Amino acid sequence: MQDFSQFVPDVHFELIPIKNLVSNQDYQRNLSEHHIVRAAENFDLYQINPVKVSRREGKNFVFNGQHTIEIVALVSGSRDTPVWCMVYDDLSYQHEADIFANQMKFVKPLKPAEVFAANVEAGSDTQLMIKSLVESYGLRIAASNTKADGKCICAVSALEKIMVNHGYHVLDRVLRLIIGIWEGEKSSFSANMLNAMAKLVTTYGDSLNDDLLKEKLSVCSVKSLIRAARERRPGALGLAEVMVITYNGKKKNPQNYLNMKRLYDSSVIGKTSTYDKSLSEDAKHYNQSRPTPAFDADDNKNRDSDSENGVG
Repeated sequence: MQDFSQFVPDVHFELIPIKNLVSNQDYQRNLSEHHIVRAAENFDLYQINPVKVSRREGKNFVFNGQHTIEIVALVSGSRDTPVWCMVYDDLSYQHEADIFANQMKFVKPLKPAEVFAANVEAGSDTQLMIKSLVESYGLRIAASNTKADGKCICAVSALEKIMVNHGYHVLDRVLRLIIGIWEGEKSSFSANMLNAMAKLVTTYGDSLNDDLLKEKLSVCSVKSLIRAARERRPGALGLAEVMVITYNGKKKNPQNYLNMKRLYDSSVIGKTSTYDKSLSEDAKHYNQSRPTPAFDADDNKNRDSDSENGVG
């Protein structure tokens, strides 16, 4: 019979109370209180992975899962709470440190589009509504825009951010404006463009004349707007500035003029009209229906690497 032992870790599983686990080795990173509290607020028992433990010198040293045990302790209110542990009996301190240092080396992180697709399959209201809205415009959500027809949006995190922060109606208006202006051009669905248009919509509300915006911007290519934005400031805010300048034109018609300063004043969002107030209610509803928007690149960079409970 073939020997597979070299492919199977020599471990056993035990339920060990948190108070009997040690996580003070020099190779361990500092605990993130912010991460612990955030994960505890969104605790999901089915996202808990076994804690990896090295048993040596009569102690149980945690080398993967120190945040998990702190999250469970916080949620349960007791360090007597047991957690499932994957126990190694044959590791040296140096071997533990090596495993800790390289544990994420060959882990392939999920892309935002992959997380989105999984949430759709899980029946998440937020993702299902985004998908339905995008498809109502003859578009689809994809991980990459490699198809010749270009009828897809890859900036999934931007779509989710707009939905969660501002609600369904803002996202609908953003898509309607972009499609109406550039007629589905691939580059018009970038994250910066989506966020810039959302900035205009949430800042100016009913003061923003959609038909006038389409008229003014339709004569500008997306590339020309991006070039002009780079000369002002990076990212979505630079694009928003350029769009306001183009919308206003050379003649400052007080009837349609947009005050640029309002782009930098978050207090005006939701206060320009009853329309904006309804958006705030939408945003509140969708925030409650979705535990944590963890889809931004910055969140991925800061995510703890133990990979427990979304909960490292």
